[in-house]
Amino acid sequence: MEVFYSNHIADGRITLSPEESTHCIKVLRHKVGDEVKVSGGDGNLYRCIIEEAGPRGAILSILSIEGGFGKHPYYLHIAVAPTKNIDRYEWFLEKATEVGIDEITPILCAHSERKVVKEERQERVVIAAAKQSLKGEIPTAHPLTPVREFIDSAAGFEGGKYIAYCDSELINAEGNAIPRIPMTQALSQQENGGGELRSIVLIGPEGDFSMEEIRHAAAAGFLPISLGESRLRTETAALTATLAHYLHKL
Repeated sequence: MEVFYSNHIADGRITLSPEESTHCIKVLRHKVGDEVKVSGGDGNLYRCIIEEAGPRGAILSILSIEGGFGKHPYYLHIAVAPTKNIDRYEWFLEKATEVGIDEITPILCAHSERKVVKEERQERVVIAAAKQSLKGEIPTAHPLTPVREFIDSAAGFEGGKYIAYCDSELINAEGNAIPRIPMTQALSQQENGGGELRSIVLIGPEGDFSMEEIRHAAAAGFLPISLGESRLRTETAALTATLAHYLHKL
């Protein structure tokens, strides 16, 4: 199924952006009277008919609306340190959107190698992936945020808060190591508590989180988790956490 994207919706009409209009009218050769489908980025799929076929601003009339289009049965926010090679981070953005995710926040950590992320580029990647995978809702890709600031901002979150890390050991007040539990076990425990499955997961850079960052997250209620025995690249770890939620709900 061919799906366009636009969040310019008003008075029963949708206006496509110049880029989407060009693809619709010039590339795919749609014309006035043709029926097309549009993802509004708001969870809805709009069945429309083309009223004006301008290649720089096609106008569509809404015929019907399908709610909950491509919706996934959980809420997931991944906060991940962007990789030095931006292609690998964008690969995660694309694949996580295809699988099902609600929010993505790139985080700046003590061991981060990448300290700049282009917000417009993030948005283009997730929109393209949402269209390709037939999602009615576009994940929110936030600006680069210092990890401590992100942790503090999650104080009121109602759901499971998790931090994945590799080599460091978190020690409790009694001097004992706090074990990391498998992500799958953490999700089962959360779901057994009743209500919607809702999670925030922290994924660090290639050099891992610093011990100070781990302690700060733990003090803020983030539960240490494991994503398996293998040492994963940052983008692989982030996608593994996403897939754990998807597979848990299959």
